[in-house]
Amino acid sequence: MYQLLNVDGRAKRAEVSTVHGKIQTPVFMNVGTAGAIKGAVSSQDLKEIKCQVELSNTYHLHVRPGDDVIKKMGGLHKFMVWDRPILTDSGGFQVFSLSGLRKIKEEGVHFSSHVDGRKIFMGPEESMQIQSNIASTIAMAFDECPPYPATRQYMQDSVDRTTRWLKRCQVEMKRLNGLEDTINKEQMLFGINQGGTYGDIRIEHAKVISELDLDGYAIGGLAVGESHDEMYRILEEVVPHLPQNKPTYLMGVGTPINILESVERGIDFFDCVYPARNGRHGHVYTNAGKLNLLNAKFQLDGRPIDEACQCPTCRQYSRAYIRHLLKAKEMLGMRLCVLHNLYFYNTLMEEIRDAIDANRYSAFKEEKIEKMLAG
Repeated sequence: MYQLLNVDGRAKRAEVSTVHGKIQTPVFMNVGTAGAIKGAVSSQDLKEIKCQVELSNTYHLHVRPGDDVIKKMGGLHKFMVWDRPILTDSGGFQVFSLSGLRKIKEEGVHFSSHVDGRKIFMGPEESMQIQSNIASTIAMAFDECPPYPATRQYMQDSVDRTTRWLKRCQVEMKRLNGLEDTINKEQMLFGINQGGTYGDIRIEHAKVISELDLDGYAIGGLAVGESHDEMYRILEEVVPHLPQNKPTYLMGVGTPINILESVERGIDFFDCVYPARNGRHGHVYTNAGKLNLLNAKFQLDGRPIDEACQCPTCRQYSRAYIRHLLKAKEMLGMRLCVLHNLYFYNTLMEEIRDAIDANRYSAFKEEKIEKMLAG
């Protein structure tokens, strides 16, 4: 299932075989929270911009249109017309972000829908059932994403509960994958390491969950307010205690430089809303740094966003035209910027894989960051 192809320092190059095709890692998963990338990007567009894995959100799909609807429509792949891997997060992060609307208990979390206020309960079994109905390729275990900062006692209690929830997720997924009417009986399960910035709590948690022999392991609860240096320190401390022969996923991260630094520390799965969100605001990535296309200096600029880029946007459109669309609030402007940014991220991951294959990852990372900062 996970074949390690090369290791350069701690950077891992691998291939993951799934029921929906192979994933080359390191990989950036393109975030389509409600089954679509914000910015009018279709499933067909995603293939053109080299997306390997689409990521959708369990909580949002449960609230609207409802996982029962998606199951009746044949699962999310058929519903959104996408035949490559899909990862669904468990809904835990979104549930716990509703701090004023939820109550945590051992059995799970009671909360109110942000859409219509109706009462919802979600625990490990419910999260697995929803993700089974959605029929994603990879399901994430239901966990608590603790607040930052949190006291040591709060963090320890939370991590202990997340471990108990993970074991319940594993039992429930095994049961669901064995049911006759389950759409994806090969659904994979990733567990999530938590512990905030307490290195010793995270290391002990990593050791405990590694013994459960899951399909992959994620590091959650980072990029929630701590500094980049703290995040990198945690990765250096924790990743060596997770199985090297399984995917290692850093949730919700991040900027191109965050990704380059984290690959060097052993991470090979990423996701983040940055490229789509920034694109919708006219902020676009290039190999010489980020541009704000709303700036007046681009009004008569006939060049593409990045002259070295081969994305659908840069092959045809000028900075001046895209700036005009953004200023006129035409949806096409946002779409062109989101397509470019996602292509930039997906191409960056290709370059990262090539550098690891060639055993020159450290030099590649330094060159890449230097150019981005110089711009």
